[in-house]
Amino acid sequence: MTTLFDRNQLGRMVLPNRVVMAPLTRVRAAAGGLATPSMATYYAQRATAGLIVSEGVQPSVVGQSNPGTPGLHTDEQVKSWLQVTDAVHTNGGRIFAQIMHGGRVSHEETTGLRPVGPSAVPFPGEIFTPAGRRPAPVPRALETAEVPEQARSYADAARRAVDAGFDGVELHGANGYLISQFLSSAANLRTDGYGGSITNRIRFAVEAVSATAEAVGAHRTGIRLSPGAGIWGAHETDVPEMYAALLAELAPLGLAYVHLEATTGDDVLTGLRNAWPGTLIVNPAFPMGPTKSDRAAADRWLALGADLISFGRAFIANPDLVERFRQDLPIAEDNQATWYAGGDNGYITYPTYQFAG
Repeated sequence: MTTLFDRNQLGRMVLPNRVVMAPLTRVRAAAGGLATPSMATYYAQRATAGLIVSEGVQPSVVGQSNPGTPGLHTDEQVKSWLQVTDAVHTNGGRIFAQIMHGGRVSHEETTGLRPVGPSAVPFPGEIFTPAGRRPAPVPRALETAEVPEQARSYADAARRAVDAGFDGVELHGANGYLISQFLSSAANLRTDGYGGSITNRIRFAVEAVSATAEAVGAHRTGIRLSPGAGIWGAHETDVPEMYAALLAELAPLGLAYVHLEATTGDDVLTGLRNAWPGTLIVNPAFPMGPTKSDRAAADRWLALGADLISFGRAFIANPDLVERFRQDLPIAEDNQATWYAGGDNGYITYPTYQFAG
C-alpha cells in the first residue's frame, strides 16, 4: 500500500514524502507586494513537507485580489522572494509558487485599477479592501485581443518565480479566480472563442498553462482546480465533461501535476483521476469550509489513486505536520482570528510538538 511517507517522483524532483502544504492566504506581505523575513521563517518551519505550494502570488497589478498579498511582477519582488526560497532549501525543502490572478475578485481600492474578468458580471457579496469590506465591483470585460495577454501573465510570473529560486509554479485555476471565471458558465457570458461551449470555456486555462510550460518547462508547472465548487459565484455546468476535456487538452504537455480540490462527488474525482495520466494531488477538504484534511482522509485518497495529498489548515498550527502524522501525535488547533491579522502571532509562533518530560 502507498503511504504518506513514501517517496514520489515529481517532475525532475524526488519528494521525500507525499505530504503537500497547500496554498494558504496569510496577507503578511510588505508594501509593494514584497516577501518578508517572517515569511521566510514561516515557510522554512514547514520545509519537511514533501512539497510546499506558496500562498497565491499576483502576476500583475490588476491580478491582485486581496490587500497584503505578495507579487511576482517586479524585480524588487523577485529579490524579496529569494530569502524565502533560500530558507526553504536550506532546511531541505522544495517550494512552488502559486500564481493567482484574481480577475473580478478584486477592487480598485486595492489595486488602483478596475478589475477585469471574462464578462461584466460581479460576483455576489463583498471583498476586502484596505478600507474594509466593499461590495463586489462590476469588472471590465476583457476584449478578445486582451485575453492572451492575461494568459501570458502567468508565464511572465513563472519566469520571475524561477529567478526567485522557486522550484516550480502552480497556476491557481480554482476557487472562483480568473481561470475559474473563464470555466464558469455564470461568470463567463462571452460569445467569442473564449465563451459558450466547453471547448471555448477551457481555452483560457489551456493557453495560460501552455504558455507557462513553454516559459519554464512542463516539469515545473502544475495547476490547481476545484470542479463544481461555485466559490465567489463562479458556478459551472457540465462539470464532469468540462474537466475531462480540460485534462485531455493538458495531458500532452507533460505537466508536473494536477491539484484537485474535493469540491465535487467522488465519482467525478475518481473519473478525473482515471483520465489524468500524470501526478495527481488531492486536497480532501472543501476550501473555505469548516473542515480540514486529516490522516484518514489522506489514506482514503491514496487508496483511490491520488499520488500526493495536500493539507492547508492543518499546516497553520503544525509546522511539523509530517512528523506528527508519522508518529501519530496530536494535531494542534489553529486560531482562526490570526489567519489574516498580520504580524507574527499565529503565523510563526506555533511550536513543534513538545514531548512531556
